[in-house]
Amino acid sequence: MMDEITKELPSLITQLLPGFLTAWVVYGLTTYTKPPQFERIIQALIYSFIVSSVVAMIELTASICGKFFILGEWDKRSEMIYSTLVAISLGLLLSYFMRSDTFFAFARRLKLTSRTPFPSEWYGAFACLPCYVVLHISGDRRISGFPAEWPTEPTAGHFRLTNAAWIIDNNTEQPLDGNESILIDAKQVEMVEFLKSVKETSNAAENT
Repeated sequence: MMDEITKELPSLITQLLPGFLTAWVVYGLTTYTKPPQFERIIQALIYSFIVSSVVAMIELTASICGKFFILGEWDKRSEMIYSTLVAISLGLLLSYFMRSDTFFAFARRLKLTSRTPFPSEWYGAFACLPCYVVLHISGDRRISGFPAEWPTEPTAGHFRLTNAAWIIDNNTEQPLDGNESILIDAKQVEMVEFLKSVKETSNAAENT
C-alpha cells in the first residue's frame, strides 16, 4: 500500500503544482492572510482543476485548428508550458478581483451577494475610500493626512500618512512641513475619520 502511495505521490504533486502556483501569486499580491495548511491544499485542488480545464480547452482548440494548418505537436512540454501560463494568469486575475470591487459590485447589483472581496470591513473602508483621514490617537491627539499605507488589521501594523498635520486647538492644523511622511502605530489609534473630498464638500454646500 505504501509503495503504491509513494509511486503516485510525484504524479499527485505535479498535478497540484499549477494550483499552488496560482495560490502563490494570489497571496503574494494581496493582503489576505494565508489559511491553514488543509484549506490551502483544498484551494490548490480547486485552482488545479480550473487550470486543467482551461488547458484541456486549449488543447481541444489547438487540435481543431491543427486540421486546417500545422501549429506544432502537443506533448507533455506544451502541456506544462500552458499550465504554467494559465496558472499565473489565473492568479493575476484573482488578485485583481480581490483587490478591486468590480466583480462583487456587479454581483451585488444582481442581488447574488451582499459581500465585498476585501478581507475585512476595516481594509475595505481604506481601499474603497481613497481620501484624507483624521486619526484619533490615545491622549486626545488628532492627526490628519493621506493614508499612503495602512495596516490590514486595526490591532497591528502602522499607518503611513503623507501631507500630515497635527490638529490642535480650535481645529487648526499644524502641518509637518519638514517630513515626507509619518508612521502611526495602529494600536494607538482609537478612531478613524474619512474626510470628504473638496469637490464633494463644495457640491454639498451648493445644494444647501
